[in-house]
Amino acid sequence: MNPDREPRWTPPADAKEQPRQVRRILRLFRPYRARLAVVGLLVGAASLVSVATPFLLKAVLDVAIPEGRTGLLSLLALGMILSAVLTSVFGVLQTLISTTVGQRVMHDLRTAVYGRLQRMSLAFFTRTRTGEVQSRIANDIGGMQATVTSTATSLVSNLTSVVATVVAMIALDWRLTIVSLLLLPVFVWVSRRVGNERKKITTQRQKQMAAMAATVTESLSVSGILLGRTMGRSDSLTRSFAEESEGLVDLEVRSNMAGRWRMAVITIVMAAMPAVIYWTAGIALQMGGPQVSIGTIVAFVSLQQGLFRPAVSLLSTGVQIQTSLALFQRIFEYLDLPIDITERDNPVHLDQIKGEVRFEDVEFRYDDKGGPILHGIDVTVPAGSSLAIVGPTGAGKSTLGYLVPRLYDVSGGRVTLDGIDVRDLDFDTLARAVGVVSQETYLFHASVAENLRFAKPDATDEELRTAAKAAQIHDHIASLPDGYDTIVGERGHRFSGGEKQRLAIARTILRDPPVLILDEATSALDNRTEAAVQAAIDALSADRTTLTIAHRLSTIRGADQIAVLDSGSVAERGTHEELLELDGRYAALVRRDAQLKPTS
Repeated sequence: MNPDREPRWTPPADAKEQPRQVRRILRLFRPYRARLAVVGLLVGAASLVSVATPFLLKAVLDVAIPEGRTGLLSLLALGMILSAVLTSVFGVLQTLISTTVGQRVMHDLRTAVYGRLQRMSLAFFTRTRTGEVQSRIANDIGGMQATVTSTATSLVSNLTSVVATVVAMIALDWRLTIVSLLLLPVFVWVSRRVGNERKKITTQRQKQMAAMAATVTESLSVSGILLGRTMGRSDSLTRSFAEESEGLVDLEVRSNMAGRWRMAVITIVMAAMPAVIYWTAGIALQMGGPQVSIGTIVAFVSLQQGLFRPAVSLLSTGVQIQTSLALFQRIFEYLDLPIDITERDNPVHLDQIKGEVRFEDVEFRYDDKGGPILHGIDVTVPAGSSLAIVGPTGAGKSTLGYLVPRLYDVSGGRVTLDGIDVRDLDFDTLARAVGVVSQETYLFHASVAENLRFAKPDATDEELRTAAKAAQIHDHIASLPDGYDTIVGERGHRFSGGEKQRLAIARTILRDPPVLILDEATSALDNRTEAAVQAAIDALSADRTTLTIAHRLSTIRGADQIAVLDSGSVAERGTHEELLELDGRYAALVRRDAQLKPTS
């Protein structure tokens, strides 16, 4: 359960990729330019108002108090109070708008990733762990929340404050300003080093979190719990989880401590700068330099402190952005995954579907490296008729059936529906045309009615009952205390295998597709349950084009034609009687099936 199968994507190793990635992140905010412009205005206003306070303080110390001008003192004090009020109001408004924008961007990202995954072929999900997918959506996007909701605003706010404060400091005394800014390049260099270090650790941490999420998803599902306990592996699974969690502890500590001492030194140096300013002003005075008023020094130190706070915050924001780039990179991996199965630019839409299916010289392979799974398949299934597909395990039976609804796409040849290549049809037509009932029945953790209505959201209660009766499951549902409002449980575990199959059949009956794919729908059922499910399948198959993939040959003897697959090609084809008379592969399968059939 531990192999970490990631999508086949190589993250950018070259540092030149970072600017392109930053531009891509900025494009996420493009739809919200107007709101961000308002935030920018609020940030600028707040910065200007806050910078005004030291100048008011200078006037208080150098003019109002020494000259005893009480009226001016009152106005200046009122101005300082008003400055604080306006700064706070502007701050609240910019936080509200920026948080709203950030959450909308988060929503856009989540939706984009989910929508992208919905368009991926079945092959992607067969090689990717479910927990890995969930971790990308939950942990990676969730980890970016602080960045997209507050970091951008903090960056603009602090940058504006730094620029406004530096201008104000130069206006007060350019010599003291030079002293104050001497160490700034060193601080910037240190913050970049810390940011790169945290980015590397964050990438490792997110991979570890994804692996742990995959373990939880697999081992704490109903099936995982059953397997773990019946195999006596509960303690082993707990130890395995503990080891993964221990690895995460180390990464979390490293992530939080990365560059912490270097940033602490920066904070200490910045805190000591006021003493350096006082010392510089005092030495300059003793050496006969230009006099600096007390008000100027106090105002300058106030501005300096006002500079250091956003400067430190700006450096921390830079570190946070570097860290978040790792998360964005993992999200962009999924957004950049190639979509194998796409809709044509001008797809064909069919309102009326007869249901004729043809396989014309069909070839299929999972990738370019492996050999063909199917080759040279030429079969026609007339509308309303039935085709049974049999053969040994690994012959490609399910794959052939899945080519019709485009769960996979052919590598060569074509599959047609009513004479039209299924690749030329729009997805809506295919979804209406083809229904699939497989051995692995999936039910949501919701009520029976909600599971059935997944096929037809506007279905009436009477339609639900009619479909359930046709699927031989209505009486059982009606006997439950909550009837159709009964919660089926995780993956439908409140119901038996046969009951889940009949619920799936009722759901497909409600959908009413003209073409039906039955993928070994009764292979895991006992004889009695199989008979009930088969009766439901017979009701479902009436007047539909039906492709049945079967292990139990007793269920397909009445098929209009039977195709025997062997090594990816059609070895034999005909009716049950014709193939028995041929005494080939099909006859051998029938004899084997008879030997394996229970006597009671």
